Amino acid sequence: MSPTTAGILFLGSLVLALALVYRPLGDYMYRAYSGTGHLRGERWIYRLVGVKPDAEQRWGVYARSVLAFSVVSLLFLYGLQRLQDRLLLSLGMDPVKPDQAWNTAVSFVTNTNWQSYSGESTMGHLVQMTGLAVQNFVSAAVGMAVAIALVRGFARTRTDQLGNFWVDLTRGTVRILLPIAFVAALILVSGGVVQNFWNPADHTVATIAGGQQAITGGPVASQEVIKELGTNGGGFYNANSAHPFENATAWTNWLEIFLILLIPFALTRTFGRMVGQVRQGYAIAAVMGVLALASISLTMLFQGIHHGTVPTAVGAATEGTETRFGVLNSAVFAASTTLTSTGAVNSFHDSYTSLGGMMTLFNMMLGEVAPGGVGAGLYGMLVLAVITVFVAGLMVGRTPEYLGKKIGSREIKFASLYFLITPILVLVGTGVAMATDSGRAGMLNSGPHGLSEVLYAFTSASNNNGSAFAGLTVNTVFYDTALGLCMAFGRFLPIIFVLALAGSLARQGQTPASEGTLPTHRPQFVGMVAGVTVVLVALTFLPALALGPLAEGIH
Repeated sequence: MSPTTAGILFLGSLVLALALVYRPLGDYMYRAYSGTGHLRGERWIYRLVGVKPDAEQRWGVYARSVLAFSVVSLLFLYGLQRLQDRLLLSLGMDPVKPDQAWNTAVSFVTNTNWQSYSGESTMGHLVQMTGLAVQNFVSAAVGMAVAIALVRGFARTRTDQLGNFWVDLTRGTVRILLPIAFVAALILVSGGVVQNFWNPADHTVATIAGGQQAITGGPVASQEVIKELGTNGGGFYNANSAHPFENATAWTNWLEIFLILLIPFALTRTFGRMVGQVRQGYAIAAVMGVLALASISLTMLFQGIHHGTVPTAVGAATEGTETRFGVLNSAVFAASTTLTSTGAVNSFHDSYTSLGGMMTLFNMMLGEVAPGGVGAGLYGMLVLAVITVFVAGLMVGRTPEYLGKKIGSREIKFASLYFLITPILVLVGTGVAMATDSGRAGMLNSGPHGLSEVLYAFTSASNNNGSAFAGLTVNTVFYDTALGLCMAFGRFLPIIFVLALAGSLARQGQTPASEGTLPTHRPQFVGMVAGVTVVLVALTFLPALALGPLAEGIH
């Protein structure tokens, strides 16, 4: 079987598997978030936190709850890293330095999982388990909760109540993420992903050169599964999912991609059920699917092109790619992680072809909505749907409507502010880095490729992705601080605007459809949303791409 055929079958099997679980998982999440009963364990959590689970919240209270929980999580994770040397299972690791501890805490709390450190030589087992892995669960659950709150804004009428953040957070963690992660972790262990509490000092082997090397184990499978399922991306090891202890075989590679895409796609079914129009969920899923398949196919194509002496000799652009996965399967992994907010890598993005690397950048610049991170992808796509119906309304001179809600000046302001935050952070951050000595000091490359590396870093941080282009030394005070700020603003400002939009929509009544109402469940609308998404990105980021990866590709 040729590599091309194998790559197509690999992608096709993923699409089939996602289609099979789309309906049952989407319906299960609908029941989880719409039910009125509480499990016994959930009630214990509510009593511990001191909240009334049956009391609902207005959008402002919901937003303050999100921010309060995130601030407490950030402080806890920062303190855990700074006190690491005094904790159990520290493996003799020193405390993480202040600027790096800040960057890492913000990174994991914002679901970014940007790592400016080598996990196996920086973090002890306890910090990995109770700090990083726990944040992988709850930061993902926060994104899902915000998405559900926005959907309630569309589904409800003449109310200022959007649900209860603490209930949504708990249910997303306990009822959805934990059960799936538990089963998937067992499957990964059976495939060779390690799960133990080894101290590297107790497990050394003789190298071929006659030296000694410590073998670093740890609770890897339990962290690996939620880093993919929660679209987080932070690896236990510096090599991330290219390390055989994190991603052992070709089929575990397939499973990890499946886990990355699982919840973001299925949430569109949950959306359709909650608004009472399943076909609306299919339309949003179709937009995500069209954009995702186009991106993945182009990434595979560009990585399969073998221009240059060495790539031509071996038949593909194999530099930086694990042989046990192959070029095309690695391209699927790279596209899937940058189309979502995962940030995991199983190959070296900096070694991709210029156009292949450009696709990973472009995927993040889309806003990570195809299908995007857990929760974040859905609310991002719904904001783009709101912008699309507004543009369509301008064309026909009619007040735009979406799902029976009028999109007026207040709603479009929130949607516009949501969209503008990320480009501002990316372009201003990149500009400051290129204009200052501190920013340029970390660059190992000059010219278009050097610009691409800096642009990738700020795009990854601002979109809460977390993957890196490498070739850039980011473990400095400048980049730890700047990227940390981008991650925080890139996560929480959009969430505030989304919740404000949800509150505005929920207060409206239901506008009945008329002859002038744009149908939002047909292929026409799917094409319009996909077109608006691509055009907005092209208008915003094309100059930066032209100076970076496009210039490198032409050269």
